[in-house]
Amino acid sequence: MKAEKTMSLRFYQNLGKLFYAVAAVDKTVREQEINELKKLVKKEWLSVDDLEDEFGTDAAYQIAIVFDWLINNEHQNSTTYYNDFIAYKQEQEHLFTKKVKQLIFKTAQAIAESFSGKNKSELMLLAKLSIDLNITTS
Repeated sequence: MKAEKTMSLRFYQNLGKLFYAVAAVDKTVREQEINELKKLVKKEWLSVDDLEDEFGTDAAYQIAIVFDWLINNEHQNSTTYYNDFIAYKQEQEHLFTKKVKQLIFKTAQAIAESFSGKNKSELMLLAKLSIDLNITTS
């Protein structure tokens, strides 16, 4: 049970890295992007499973916790965090159901659109993400 819990917490932590990469791909994370992520964590991600962290908090909040931590403490290229997410996805492919992949892409799109629509760097990253998740976009 402990290994499964750690794996799931890592799942949400890696989503935080991905969504940070989407927000930071244009070198600036804006307040609207932060607010959009937090809104979607509450609206969409809390209902994905019933997993809690060691403090009894829904594990999906790890998305926002990692996202916030990266904003305040990291200054690496967003590509690093995107690649971390993809490496995790390849290791744990069984966690990425069609529904989960669609929710990941929906969240990434919403973050990119939250400030004046999608810019070129965000569009390019979203296209790459749709390929890496193996989903079709409309």
